[in-house]
Amino acid sequence: MSDLLYSEEEEALRAAVRDLLTDHCDTTSVLARVESDEPHDLAAWKALADGMGLAGLLVPEDRGGQGATHREAAVVLEELGRAVAPVPYLTSAVVATEAVLACEDGDGLLADLASGRVIGALAVGLHTAPGTGYATVRADGGALHGELTGIADAAVADVLL
Repeated sequence: MSDLLYSEEEEALRAAVRDLLTDHCDTTSVLARVESDEPHDLAAWKALADGMGLAGLLVPEDRGGQGATHREAAVVLEELGRAVAPVPYLTSAVVATEAVLACEDGDGLLADLASGRVIGALAVGLHTAPGTGYATVRADGGALHGELTGIADAAVADVLL
């Protein structure tokens, strides 16, 4: 049975993320972004991805990442939520990364996601109710064709999966 309490390393990670977000996500700037044409804070994302290596947290070390577990990712997500940080961490560093990790030939994209050079988003419409049909989207020649609406962080994504 795993320990439900956070380890010293996880608490150190929490403190480091909290310190960084204190500098980047004060209440005034977060609220201003909500009403702006640029709701994502790419400077904060760069600091998290480049400065702390958090974009590659879930990527195994032998594939260019940090080799951490979902517990560490949860610590980061808790702090991002606490700060209401407008960054694409969940969609890119967690969801898109997990999707690429499940693929056999995604090492190039995985390295880009892990470094934070590329922001990914999973092309699943969030507006679809359970039990209803999905819009038709097809892959052709390495590109997606079709129409989906309500894709989380699509506006800032470099690649849709």
